[in-house]
Amino acid sequence: MTEPAFELRVVERVSEIPQAEWDALVGAESSPFVEWVWLRALEETGCVGAGTGWMPAHLSLWRGKRLVALAPSYLKGNSEGEFVFDWSWADLAERLGVPYYPKVLVAVPFTPATGDRVLFDPALPADQRAAVTTLVAEGARAWCKRVGASGVHTLFMGEHEAQAWEGAGYLRRDGFQFHWFREGARTWDDSLARFSSKQRNQIKREVRGVAQRGIVIETLRPEGHTPDIARRMHVFYASTIEKHGVWGRMYLNAGFFNRVVDEFRDRLAWVVARTSPGGDVIGGAFNVVKGRRLYGRYWGADPEVDVPFLHFAVCYYEGIRYCLERGLDIFEPGAGGEHKRARGFVPTRTRSAHWLADPRLRSVLGPWLARERQRVASIIEAPESDLTEP
Repeated sequence: MTEPAFELRVVERVSEIPQAEWDALVGAESSPFVEWVWLRALEETGCVGAGTGWMPAHLSLWRGKRLVALAPSYLKGNSEGEFVFDWSWADLAERLGVPYYPKVLVAVPFTPATGDRVLFDPALPADQRAAVTTLVAEGARAWCKRVGASGVHTLFMGEHEAQAWEGAGYLRRDGFQFHWFREGARTWDDSLARFSSKQRNQIKREVRGVAQRGIVIETLRPEGHTPDIARRMHVFYASTIEKHGVWGRMYLNAGFFNRVVDEFRDRLAWVVARTSPGGDVIGGAFNVVKGRRLYGRYWGADPEVDVPFLHFAVCYYEGIRYCLERGLDIFEPGAGGEHKRARGFVPTRTRSAHWLADPRLRSVLGPWLARERQRVASIIEAPESDLTEP
């Protein structure tokens, strides 16, 4: 009997697919941010949806009644919350008289973490996954044309998937973030051994300076993520957004923080800074853990607290300590931050793939992206001894 043909369906809510069916396609090494609970929390708390510029339009590939592949996707009305910046592309499109919005985005909202963008039925043989990725890429283009969007943008995928999207006719874009790799280190001193004596001493001074103020920093166990902590963490998150003004926007609301504490607690590894053991929480970082990776997302502190190096201690040093303690191999602390280099994080390639419907945009951006890839490669391949001084 002949198997039915593949069919692409656009799903407007994560909840249209049962959790067990969705998560069965999420691999053990896939990021936690493509799991059903995380994506549904974004939708049901209103962080994405009407009025946000992020309309869920998840791409699902079916063979009869069998769900073969999924790609969390959105119809975007702006370029906010993506971390692969294309505002200059939108400006170019405007000069050419080409509407740039809406566009189709295959990504996780507000989350510059590398991971699978196409999720597969685990029964699908590995040698067929590139072909299925191509079907999803072609289906995304067809959906783009159907809704009158300017293009399809797939962000923060792994190398093999990037090659598959590129093979499907998408333009590849490389960027970089600063990641920490354990590389066999078992202790804090092992991790510090990669630095010069001057750098080690500077890092030790930063850690000691926070401790001498009586500040206690810890990563919460799952049961420590309570509604009270969720409220406090949202206050810190909001204070950071307000501090950065034009550079930040409050994408996540208090309801989302409450939801993940209720339903995603086993994935959370939030860091809190207290005035003393068991004392008031004055700062924190929103970390998530899965498999061998720790992901850092948001940070904030009480605006009235002025503790030098608190940011480094909460966001970087505690995360490294946690990875060493738990045997995790990789710590992705988020986008940006040249200052991370001097604290043990190295430039690491990120990848995206882009298809523009207008041939004029494609012809201009193709050479531009090639030059950008060369620049990124030169940064990543620079000797590790080029660490910036703290």
